[in-house]
Amino acid sequence: MAIASTGPRRMRRGFAWLAICALTALVFATGCKPVGPDYTRPGFTAPAAYKETGASDVLVPPPNPAGGSWQPASPSDGMIRGKWWEIYNDPELNRLEERIATSNPSLQQALDTYLAAREQIAVVRANLFPQLSGSAGVAHYKDSSHKPLVTPTTNTNYNDLLIGGQGSWEPDFWGRVRRGVEAAHESAQASAADMANVNLSLTAELANDYFQLRGLDAQTRLLTATVADLEHQLDLTQRRLAGGVATNEDVLQAETQLETVRAQLVDVGVARAQFEHAVAMLAGYTPGEFGIPPAPLDLPLPRVPLGVPSQLLERRPDIAAAERRVAAANAQIGIAVSAFYPSITLGGTGGFESTHGGTWIQGPSSLWSLGAQATELLFDAGQRHALTAQARDNFEALAAAYKSSVFFAFNDVEDQLSSLRILENESGEEVKAVDAAQRAYDLSNQRYKGGVTSYLEVLTAEATLLQNQRTAIDLETRQFVSSVGLVRSLGGGWDVTQLPK
Repeated sequence: MAIASTGPRRMRRGFAWLAICALTALVFATGCKPVGPDYTRPGFTAPAAYKETGASDVLVPPPNPAGGSWQPASPSDGMIRGKWWEIYNDPELNRLEERIATSNPSLQQALDTYLAAREQIAVVRANLFPQLSGSAGVAHYKDSSHKPLVTPTTNTNYNDLLIGGQGSWEPDFWGRVRRGVEAAHESAQASAADMANVNLSLTAELANDYFQLRGLDAQTRLLTATVADLEHQLDLTQRRLAGGVATNEDVLQAETQLETVRAQLVDVGVARAQFEHAVAMLAGYTPGEFGIPPAPLDLPLPRVPLGVPSQLLERRPDIAAAERRVAAANAQIGIAVSAFYPSITLGGTGGFESTHGGTWIQGPSSLWSLGAQATELLFDAGQRHALTAQARDNFEALAAAYKSSVFFAFNDVEDQLSSLRILENESGEEVKAVDAAQRAYDLSNQRYKGGVTSYLEVLTAEATLLQNQRTAIDLETRQFVSSVGLVRSLGGGWDVTQLPK
């Protein structure tokens, strides 16, 4: 009896050790390198320097000395970081920009999209681990007494008490799940870069609208002063008419000029209201409850640090998003390749089953099973080959999109640099034009008061002066807008180190 009872126990222990060894071997086997290509970032050689040097307000890093071997210890030390708009030293702009992070619905949408993409990583990673479940059941059965093979001594009225658990696990031999985790992780990083790009676009758009509004305030100040001057001119002309020095034509011309400038002042007010509403929307205000006090654009144009071209690849969130999508597409190739390999599933159950509660949780009531299953798809009419080719084509398409985004970024920077350079030159010439128009206007006034010329000459000179003054303000406003455009094209204060790990 002892020998008979010991054998089964030894056999059970042998099966248990065999199962443990098999599971251990499978665990180590799942650490194998995933199938499919490892990711290599698409190559792009940045130019040594930008073609455009920009205006005097652009800080261009000095080149290395000819034949020298030294380089700056950290080329990024002088770059804009964080809240880029603070370089303009405008407290009202700073206050409005701060609200975007907490009150703009478009940025909130981008944040929620990123959070959903981040949760997808945990969803995919869960497939690396076994799935375990438990169950319990209590049932009472009454079988038919006329059932086949039932004898008068058979118990047809009984309970079935069951408690147990089940487990299944598909080891990641070929890296399908690990490649899926890679793809989910890189897609989440792309989504985070998208969110940074939305934030950069919103803050840049708000700054653009704000500076254009301030430019219109400068136009308003100029037109208001011009209206006051024209009212004085009209009064003077009317008095000269009463004294027999001027003519009715002079008075009518003065009235026409005055009303024309008043109309221009009203038109500026319409445009200012529209920019004010745009700023309100971006900053999360209700337009009807929001206002910006008038303040002409009297700020000095800040100097924007340009950096070296190679830094652009690390500083623009749209480039980072495109590159992360290439990496995710590369992981999808590995997922497609893994379909050519067999899937192996391990499973097991265990628990207790009895017809009486008193013997339910006892050794004789125990039950268990262990098993493994391997499945290999033998024929799919070329579907796996097509899916793999599709994944590779998608990778190539996204790699091309990444390179296109890099080309666009460099083109964007060059555009903004050329705009700042040309606007600076044009603004300098316009200052000379304003000075000349002012001298011509002063001279015409003197000539008119001395009776040497007609009032039409004065009106023509004043209209020319006003036009040049408005052009000078417009050029200054455009310089600020181009300055914001340069900051945006350089990535603002963002870089790839801000991507979530």
